[in-house]
Amino acid sequence: MAPIPPVPENDMSSAAAPRSEAFAAAAAGVIAMARYAGERHWVPATSGNFSVRIDGRLAALTATGADKARLVEDEVIEAEISGPKHPRASAEAPLHLARYAADSAIGAIAHIHSLPATLLSRRHEAEGALRLEGWELLKAFTGIKTHEIALDIPIVPNDQDTDRLAALVEERLKSAGPVPGYLIAGHGLYVWGATAKDAIRHMEAFDFLLTAELSEENAK
Repeated sequence: MAPIPPVPENDMSSAAAPRSEAFAAAAAGVIAMARYAGERHWVPATSGNFSVRIDGRLAALTATGADKARLVEDEVIEAEISGPKHPRASAEAPLHLARYAADSAIGAIAHIHSLPATLLSRRHEAEGALRLEGWELLKAFTGIKTHEIALDIPIVPNDQDTDRLAALVEERLKSAGPVPGYLIAGHGLYVWGATAKDAIRHMEAFDFLLTAELSEENAK
C-alpha cells in the first residue's frame, strides 16, 4: 500500500486540551484524509466529505463546496454531533454525525466517490449488500485477522433527504454486524476508523478490494 501521511492521533477521551487546540488537531486529520483522497481522484468536482471527532459533543467536518484536494483549515468547521445544523455544513453532514452519535469508538469518517465503489453500489443495489470474501487485503480492516472471512458491505438507496438517509443507514447497520463502511447506490462509499490514520488505511483497502471485485466480476 502507498505510504500513509502522518496525521495526529485524536484523543477522544481527553478534555484537558483547550478547545482551539483540539479543533486544530482534528482539522489536521480532516485535511490529511481529504488531500489523500484528492490525490487519488476519489473526490471529483468538490464531492466527498471528511470528519474527525473532537470529543463526545463536537466533530470537525469539511465545509460545503470545499475542494478536498486543496483543503485548508478555514474550510473545516466545528459542528455539534447532536445539535443544530452548522450554517456551512454540507448536505451530507448528517451521515457523519449520525455515525458518531451511534458509535463512540468511531474517531474519523471519510466519504469518497471512487469509480469502483460507485459502479458496484449500482450493480448490487437490489441485493442490499456487496460481499467481499477471500481477499488477503481484508486484513487491512481493524479487527480482521484472516482472509477466510466474508464481509457483507451494506448498500442503501440514494436519497437527497440526508436526515432520512442517515436514519436508514443507522437502522441497516444495526443488523449488519461489524463492518468498516457502507455503500450508497450510485453515489459512493462511507468508511470510518478509530483515528484519521485508520480511516485512510481503510479507504485505501476498500479501493483495492472494490477494484479487484469489479475486475473479477467483469471478467466472468
